[in-house]
This record gives sequence, C-alpha cells and structure tokens, in this order.
Amino acid sequence: MADLPLHAELGDLGTVCRLGLASRGNTTLGVEDVLEAVRRGVNYLNWCGYTDGMSEAVRSLGEKRGDVIIATQLSARSGVAARKELQEKLAQLGTDAIDIVTYYYLEHESEWEEVQAAGGAHEVLEEAKARGVVRAIGLTSHQRRLAARIAVSGRIDLLMIRYNAAHRGAEEEVFPLVLKKKTPIVTFTGMRWGALIRTTADDPPGFVPPLPLDCYRFVLSHPSVTVGLMAPEGRQELEEDLRLLDDWRGLTEAEDEILRAHGDRVRRHAGSFP
Repeated sequence: MADLPLHAELGDLGTVCRLGLASRGNTTLGVEDVLEAVRRGVNYLNWCGYTDGMSEAVRSLGEKRGDVIIATQLSARSGVAARKELQEKLAQLGTDAIDIVTYYYLEHESEWEEVQAAGGAHEVLEEAKARGVVRAIGLTSHQRRLAARIAVSGRIDLLMIRYNAAHRGAEEEVFPLVLKKKTPIVTFTGMRWGALIRTTADDPPGFVPPLPLDCYRFVLSHPSVTVGLMAPEGRQELEEDLRLLDDWRGLTEAEDEILRAHGDRVRRHAGSFP
C-alpha cells in the first residue's frame, strides 16, 4: 500500500488535515454533522456562503475556532461589492477573521484584470489581509492554464482547482508549474458529481465502481494536492467519506490504474467537460 500523508503545510496557515469538508447550497449537513467531522480530525472547512449547518457550526466553535481553517469564496469583482460581501460573510460566520478567501469561479482573463484594476476586489482583500481580517487570498477556477498562470505570478496564496480521476488535466497544466512556487492546492469535485461511483456502458465484466473514499484516495495520492474537498449530501454520506480517516492509505499502482481507466470511461459517457 502506498504511503499517504494525513497532514500538510498550508502555506503560512499551519498544518491541515488533507481531507477537507465543503458545504454546497444544496447539501443538508447540519451543525452536528460538521462538528463531528471536526471532532474526527477534519480542520479545513470550505463554506459555500449561504447560512447553513457549516456556518452555524463555525459560529459555535468558540475557543476552538483557532484550530479550524475556514475558507470561503468571493463573487465580487469590484472593491465596493467586495467590501460589502466580505462584511456579510464575517457576520454570517460570527467571526472576526476568515482564514482563506478565494476569488470565486474566475474563468476569464478579463475577470482577473477587473479584480486587479484600481478599485478592484484585490484592494479590499489586500487591505483585509494587512489587518488580519483575511489571512490568505486564493483563486477558484475551472480554467487550468489561467489558474496556473495566476498562481505562478505570485499574486495569490492558494489555488482551488477541479481534479478527479476523470478530469486529470491539472496533472500536466497546473501541478508541475505551481509546484515551483509551493502554492497550496485545494481540489474540488473529487467524484465528478457522483459519476465516478457509478457504472458506465463500457465497464469490463464484473467491474465494481469505486467507493467515494477511493475517489478521494486518488485525489490525495497526488503529492501536489494539499487538501482534497469532500462535499457529502448529509450525515450518511459524511460517515462514508470519513471512513477514509480510519483506513488512511494511498492507492496501490494497480488501484490507480483501475481508477484512471474508469475515469476515462466516465469522461466518454458522463457528458463533455474541458
């Protein structure tokens, strides 16, 4: 069995469990679900921005708040909108500071130019970082080459990118470039919206689809990935995902080959995506 580091250094933010938890607008994680994940060792929480179980859990952390990394995304591109959005997020979380704020789904060069221009959102985030209100500034994007170019520029502290067994372009277009800058990488969509744990028409006889934890093992087995996010629908799926913490290991060479082959089949049959 391949070795798999359980923890990693998250830039200047300290040590983090490499299995992170994300909430989405359509998930039903409750306060106790999130707190159970934290009790089990998960200390990277990516909050979707809506009032939900995760935001309520953060509000309830009290003196344990410093043990957990809180990340969220910023939709605003202008400074005026960014200031308003940041204040709203701080209020919703009931905290004086957010550890990581990433520009949300920045997909075009023109958006990056808008963010970086005078009066853009970067001025607000940089100011907030100087005051300790934001500890790190990141970027969330599906556009691998754009994301890698921005990361290499040194203008961000963290990169959040899509990566899974069916969507492996980051292995060539992102990871080798960003590695030189030692920029932490957080990945999302580890199960390709559930397609990787389902069968395809081209599966070989007797093929059994991987479990969710196998999909996360694939993601976390890549040494360039700092944190791989899980986004379970509710407590049952969360418990299934957390089983990885009880059997923490990487993939064998044979397991990796099987997952990559299945990923190729999923890519052919589960709809097109870049």
